[in-house]
Parts: sequence; C-alpha cells; structure tokens
Amino acid sequence: MTELRKDPVVGRWVIISIERAKRPHEFPPEPAPRREGVCPLCPGSERMTPPEILGYRPSGQPNDPNWTLRVVPNKFPALRIEGELGKAADGIYDRMHGIGAHEVIIESERHDVDLFDLPEKRFQDVLWAYRDRVLDLKNDHRFKSVLIFKNHGASAGASLTHSHSQLIALPVIPKRVMEEMNGCREYYRFRDRCLFCDIIVQEMDQKVRIVEETGEFLAFSPYAPRFPFETWIVPKRHQCAYEMIEGDQAKALASVFRRTLRRLNLALENPPFNFIVHSAPFLERAADFFHWHIEIMPKLTKVAGFEWGSGFYINPTPPEESAKYLRELPE
Repeated sequence: MTELRKDPVVGRWVIISIERAKRPHEFPPEPAPRREGVCPLCPGSERMTPPEILGYRPSGQPNDPNWTLRVVPNKFPALRIEGELGKAADGIYDRMHGIGAHEVIIESERHDVDLFDLPEKRFQDVLWAYRDRVLDLKNDHRFKSVLIFKNHGASAGASLTHSHSQLIALPVIPKRVMEEMNGCREYYRFRDRCLFCDIIVQEMDQKVRIVEETGEFLAFSPYAPRFPFETWIVPKRHQCAYEMIEGDQAKALASVFRRTLRRLNLALENPPFNFIVHSAPFLERAADFFHWHIEIMPKLTKVAGFEWGSGFYINPTPPEESAKYLRELPE
C-alpha cells in the first residue's frame, strides 16, 4: 500500500508510491554528454578562468598547469564578492546588493574522470579544499552561510563535463537551511538531544536503510526520501559544521563517500545527481542541536505540478529497497 511518510527534520511529507515502484533498471538513462571544444577547466586553459584562489600542485606557481586541484571564482557568478550589502526597504519588500562568493572547485586535472573515479587520497583532497575555502570565507563579516554542492550530468544542472563542484557564500541564511535549523532546534528543546544523533542510533538499530556503516560515518537512505535512491552521509561524531572535520575524519569520509557514489553509479548506470553539504550557518549557536551531513540526490524523477503546489514529493522506490540494493552491490 502507498504510504505517507514525514521527514522528522523539516516536517515535509513524502508519498512512497508502491504502486509505481521502480527498480534501478527502470529509470531512463542520462543522455550522452554533449561534445565540448576547448575545456576551460583543463590544464593549459588556466587563462580561460579567473586567477585561482587555491591550488594543490606538487611544485610551481599559482595558475601554472601542473596542478591536481584548483579553486577559481566562477566566471559567471550568481553573486559577486566586491562591494557592500546596501540593505534597503522597498515598501513592504526587502532588498540588498548581490554580494557573495561563487567559486568552482575543479576536482581533477583529468577531463575523463568523475569524482568517484579518483583515488581515495585525491577524493580526500577535494573534501579538504571544501574545508579550506569555508574557513577562509568565514572571516568575511558580510557572509552568513556557505553552500557546497555538486551537479553531475546535464539534467542535474552541470554545464561542463569536466568534474567540478561549486561553493556559494551568502549574506543571508537560505530558507531551507533555516527550516532544518528550526526543526533540529525544536527537537533539542523538547528532548535535550540532537535529532540527527537519534536518527543515527535508530538507523543502526533497525539496520534496514543502511547502505554502509564505518567507525566514523553512516551512509543510509532516509526514512522519508524525496527521490529514488536518495542517500545521506552523516558523521557519527556530533559536529554542527562541516569545517570542523579533522584529518582522520576527512580520510574516513573520503572512503565512504567515494564508495557510496560508486555504488549509485553502478546501480543506476551513471545517473545525473546532485549532492549538497548541509552545515550550520556562521555565527549561529548551533553546536548543541545541529549536525552537519551530506545529501546525495540522483535525478531520476521529475518535479511537477503536484510537488510544486503541495510541497509533497512522490517517490516510487521505498528507501528500504534502495538501501538493500546498494548495500549488496560490490564496492
């Protein structure tokens, strides 16, 4: 029977539509990527990007071609870093200048590999670059939060095939982040416990939605997933912000994150996907009640009128089935 399930973090309802149930092979494949001319993210094309903010290379100077990872400002940024906020009223409305930081993390010098193809140490470098950039941007008093995300595949929003992720620093706290913060804060207020810590305990006890468990991290299908094969990765260690990770955690996260992406890629035959790092905003006193995590969302179904009108999502694959399928795949 079809079920309605409620997400305990933001209170969002999801319809798990058993009658529409789909196995991995029943989702349409991603169209072949379009051919590109000269790739602006490849070595030798450094002049096609703004000067790098961060670079990992064995030797040489910034913007030299012998790099393994680069972080550059987005050439067409959603927000620009120069200027003041200029907050103002417009009658009952509020507005400010489009101030922020929009950066591109070029995950590898190779055009022909995806993030999950990288050796584990190189994957760890990507995660450490995220941390480096957040810690730097945190020093800018204009910014209240940073969103780290990856679009993989054209239908997931990637405009270039060279593997990269993005980071946007914002002068406000996004609505969806506030919804998570409020849900976790209310749970803590009534139970004096972190909601995500309790989710970890329950998932480890029930064992039906776990994809992989390690000493430091849990990868699992959430109880009320919006999308088929949606998978979350949560640290067992209670931390409110991603930039709090330490060296041993980054190594452990690289291992489980890479294997999870490889499982999804194998199960769904190179699906388009997005992942987002959910982290506490700057200057928010969230240490007790918030818990950073990563949400991976394969783009296998379309969001249409019902979803936009109701805020509900219809998911044709129960999380227990998707977790079991992923768990039983070879690493």
